[in-house]
Amino acid sequence: MTLFFYIMLFLIFILLFKLFKNENIIITFLCSILIIYIIIAPRFCIEATLSGAKLFFYKVFPSLFPFLILTNIIINYGGVHIYSKIFGKILCTPLRLKKECSFPLIISALCGYPLGAKYSCDLYQNGDINFSTLERLVNIASNAGPLFIIGSVGTSMLGNPYAGYVLLLSNYISCIIVGLVLPSRNTKMYRNFKENLKMSNKNIGESLKNSIESAIKTCIGVAGFVILFSLLLNILKNNFLFKFILNKLCIFFNTDKNLIEGFLLGLVEMTNGCYLISTSSIDISKKLISISFLLAFSGFSIISQVYSFTYKHGINIKRYIKIKFMQGLIASITCIVLYRIPIFSMYLDAFTDKNTYLILSNNLLFIFILFLLIVPLIIYYIKS
Repeated sequence: MTLFFYIMLFLIFILLFKLFKNENIIITFLCSILIIYIIIAPRFCIEATLSGAKLFFYKVFPSLFPFLILTNIIINYGGVHIYSKIFGKILCTPLRLKKECSFPLIISALCGYPLGAKYSCDLYQNGDINFSTLERLVNIASNAGPLFIIGSVGTSMLGNPYAGYVLLLSNYISCIIVGLVLPSRNTKMYRNFKENLKMSNKNIGESLKNSIESAIKTCIGVAGFVILFSLLLNILKNNFLFKFILNKLCIFFNTDKNLIEGFLLGLVEMTNGCYLISTSSIDISKKLISISFLLAFSGFSIISQVYSFTYKHGINIKRYIKIKFMQGLIASITCIVLYRIPIFSMYLDAFTDKNTYLILSNNLLFIFILFLLIVPLIIYYIKS
């Protein structure tokens, strides 16, 4: 009887989709179904909502909130101009972007979703870039943060920080390739950036107050998306129809259930998908390929967060999703190539050997110290 109910529900949805291609009718129908589900199973829905709230306040908020405050202060004190002078030519010239785009690129590389999109839109609102540049920048400044990839996914989920480095590198390379592939339309800027630049007359107290207010507003929006998609994900995971389809797919592909479930749920919400894939019994290479796709694609939860910043500027969300899907495929292919390089496979396979692990860790420490010594010299050369 339960199976018959879900089949009928699915057929009704398909029929409505065919008969009423009006987006308003479809969304109203889906929301009505969700409301009925919440009324029928209130305890389950409350627990799912609380789970999403805990996820946000314990995992997202502690890192997102201070980053937002500090980056807003940087913008108030002309940080975009400073970053563009130092990093503009190195980062933006190969990607055929205006040098002012260096700030969102750096923020995206350091902080991850959805801050790259937010500060890209801020540049457009301030008149520093035009619409065609905004379209390209939103797709390029769009990646998961290193703290999440190396810390949460690599170390916590996969138990191997070097796997996190491979995922991070494939993620960055996929962003660069997307930037090189996307067409660039050389249109005139709305305003000259140097003319637009004005030094802030605000004192630090006023700037801090405005930055905190802006950060709180952004965090509330992100929290709403995290909680809503946590509810949707839990409903989907406990749905009989989803479990039925999942079992059929596992039999058809003859693979681990957690891999298929993690990949499907990861298309909706990235973190849960990565966790389920990490618990599967497949080998590390297949885990990395699947997770790298999800990290680059980001999932519809994060895509919705990005759209909350970009919708008012007329960004085509369907085109954005297609490009993110393409980026996911590029990241997976890049991950395969990186895994086949001896030095990366050696680091991944040697993690279980403590002596080898210590030697490799010391080598990485030496490379990191060398990097810290070289970077200031490069920056000094660029400034001069």
